[in-house]
Amino acid sequence: MPKKKKAVKKTIAKKGSVNKNTVSKLANQEGGQKSDYTAKQITVLEGLAPVRKRPGMYIGNTAEEGLHHLIWEVVDNGIDEAMAGHCDTITVRLLSDRRVEISDNGRGIPVERHKQTKKSALETVMTILHAGGKFGEGGYKVSGGLHGVGVSVVNALSSYTKAEIKREGKIWVQEYKRGKALGKVKPVGKTKETGTTITFEPDEEIFTVLDFDIAKIKEHLRQQAYLTKGVTITVEDHRNKEVVLPYTFHFGGGIASYAKHLNINKEVKNENVYYVEKLNNDINIEISLQYTDDFRETVFGFANNIYNPEGGMHLVGFRTALTRTLNSYARKKEILKEKDPNLTGEDVREGLTAIVSVKLKNPQFEGQTKAKLGNAEVKTAVDNVFTSSFTHFLEENPRDAEGILGKCILAAQAREAAKAARDSVLRKGALDGLTLPGKLADCSSRNPDESELFIVEGDSAGGSAKQGRNRENQAILPLRGKILNVEKARLDKMLANNEIKSLVIALGTNIGDQFDITKLRYNRIVIMTDADVDGAHIRTLLLTLFYRYFKELIVQGHLYIAQPPLFSIQIGKELKYAYSEAELDKLQKEMIAQKKTKPTKKAKQSEKTNEEVETIAATSVQRYKGLGEMNPEQLWLTTMSPDNRVLKQVKIEDGQLADETFTVLMGSEVAPRKKYIQTHAKSVKNLDI
Repeated sequence: MPKKKKAVKKTIAKKGSVNKNTVSKLANQEGGQKSDYTAKQITVLEGLAPVRKRPGMYIGNTAEEGLHHLIWEVVDNGIDEAMAGHCDTITVRLLSDRRVEISDNGRGIPVERHKQTKKSALETVMTILHAGGKFGEGGYKVSGGLHGVGVSVVNALSSYTKAEIKREGKIWVQEYKRGKALGKVKPVGKTKETGTTITFEPDEEIFTVLDFDIAKIKEHLRQQAYLTKGVTITVEDHRNKEVVLPYTFHFGGGIASYAKHLNINKEVKNENVYYVEKLNNDINIEISLQYTDDFRETVFGFANNIYNPEGGMHLVGFRTALTRTLNSYARKKEILKEKDPNLTGEDVREGLTAIVSVKLKNPQFEGQTKAKLGNAEVKTAVDNVFTSSFTHFLEENPRDAEGILGKCILAAQAREAAKAARDSVLRKGALDGLTLPGKLADCSSRNPDESELFIVEGDSAGGSAKQGRNRENQAILPLRGKILNVEKARLDKMLANNEIKSLVIALGTNIGDQFDITKLRYNRIVIMTDADVDGAHIRTLLLTLFYRYFKELIVQGHLYIAQPPLFSIQIGKELKYAYSEAELDKLQKEMIAQKKTKPTKKAKQSEKTNEEVETIAATSVQRYKGLGEMNPEQLWLTTMSPDNRVLKQVKIEDGQLADETFTVLMGSEVAPRKKYIQTHAKSVKNLDI
C-alpha cells in the first residue's frame, strides 16, 4: 500500500468555542440545569484482573494498533467532556520514546470517597474495569471510547501511570504501577483551573511494539477535531527534539470542514457543502455532503465520535432519504421526465462524499469493536432530519442541485453501459461456455483454499514463472504492458481492456454490483512485478484496481506483493540472494569473512598473500532488473517457493488516507501529484530510470 506521508502540516482553522447549543442538551437534566458530576455518578461493574491476562480483548491487539488505542482511550475522556460542553482544549504530548501525557480542561475526575468501593472516585476509575461516569445516570448522556473500558485499561497495561486532577481549587495526584495504586490520592497544590492530566508508559511486558507513530496520532486527532466542532486539539512531539513545533487542530465548521478536506484534490459538483445539525428525539444528528467527479462514494458513519466501518442504522436512514429526496426533487423540477426511470441508490452514491455523525444516550453496537450501529430509532431520526433539510438545501441552491443531479443522471447512464459490458464479457462466458483466458496457466487443484494466482509482468517473466511454478496449486497470469488506470475510467471502459477482462474472469468473483467473494478461485492473489520504475508503476495500477473494485479481497487478506531479490552474490560455489543494497553489503562482508577463515591446501590462513585475499574479495554480484532475467529455477527458489519466498500482505490501515493517496497519485488532477512528488523526492533512494 502507499506509504503514509511522514509530515503532516500544522492545521489551524478558525477559532471558536465548543458548540453548546445542541450537544449540551444531552448533558443537562430536564429543566435545563447541568447535572452534578460527583462520586455518586461512578458505577462499578467489575475488576481489572482480566485485562493484563487478555489485553487483546480490550484494545484489539498488543502491536501497533493496540499501543495507539491507549492514547485514543484517554483522549476520548476529554472528547466526552467536550461533547458534554465542559471542555474545549485537549493536548497530547509525546514526552519520550515511551511516556505520553494527555491533558484536558474539563471538570476533572472526581476525587471524593466513593460509597461502593470505599476508595476515592479517582482510584475507582483508574483501577476498576467499567467504573466511570459513562455507566450510571447523571455522569455522561453521550460518550465514546473504544469499548467503553477507558482509562482503567490504559492503567492496567502501563508500567507507570500518573493522574493529576485540577478540581475544587486543588491539584490532586495519584500514581500507579501496572494498574495498582502506589499510594492514596493527595493534594499537591492549589489552582483555579479544572481538568485532568494522565501520564502513562506502555508496559514492555505487554506490547510487542512500543514506538508511537506521530503521523497516525495526528490523523486520528484531526478526525476527532472535525467531529467535535469547536474543540482545539494540540499534539506535541518532544522525543529527541530541541525545538518542538506543535500541531493544532481546530475546526469551527466541524464535519462540513471534514467534507471539504476529503475533497481537496477533486472537482466538486456543489460548491456549497450541505450541512445540518439538529436534535431529534434526544439524538443529535450532524450530516455533511458534497459531490465530486469521482466514480465511487466516500461515506463515513460515526456514533458518539466512534467510526463505524460497517455502517449501521444511521447510514441506512441517510442513504434511503438521499435516494428518495433526489428523485422527488428531480420529478418536481421535471429533470426526470415521466418516462424516465427513477435514480437508483447506486446512481446517487457515485461521487458522493458524506459524513453522518450521531450522538445518542445508549448506542447499541454490533461487534466488540463497534463496527456497526444497531439502534433502529436512529434510522428514523436521520431520515426525518435529512429529508427535510436536504430538500430545503436543493430549493435554496438550484445551481448546486443542478450539479448534483447532473452527476447522478450521468452515473445512471454509465450504469446501463457498464451492465451491458459486464453482461457481454461475463454472463456470456457463463452461458456460452467461454473458457478461462488463454494466457492463464491454471493450476490443477480446484480447491480455492490451497490455490494461488501470480499476476506477472510481461511474457518473458510469465514464461519463467510457468516453468518454475508448482503446477498443482500455483496459477500464472501474465500481463502485457500496463493495465488501464481505473481511477480515471468507468466500469464499461475497464471491461473493454483485455488485461483487466482476463483478470476479472480469472478471479471468478465478477465485478461491480455482481461481485461475489465466495466465487473467488484462489486464496492468495500475488502481484509479481519487476523491481524497477515500470514494475512499480504496474504494481500501483494493479493496487488501484483491487482497492477500487475488489476491496473486499484486501480486507479479507487475499492480496499479496511478491518480493523478488535485487541481487545474487556468489563466491566460489556458494550463491545467496539479497533483497536490498543494505542486505547485499551485509552478505558480501559475511561471505568474504567466512571464505578468509577457511584453510587452504597451499598455505595457512595467516600466510595468505594479498593477491589471494583480493581474489576472494572479487565477489560475483548480479543485479536483476527484471523477473525475466531469472531462469525458472531461480524464480521458484527466490520468489515463488513457500519455503523461501517473502510475500507482503496488502492491508488497509487507514481507509481515508489510502483513498486520498490513490486520488493524488492516480487521479486526473496534476497539481496535487506534482506537489506530492516534490515533497517526497528527497526520500527516494537509488531511483532506477
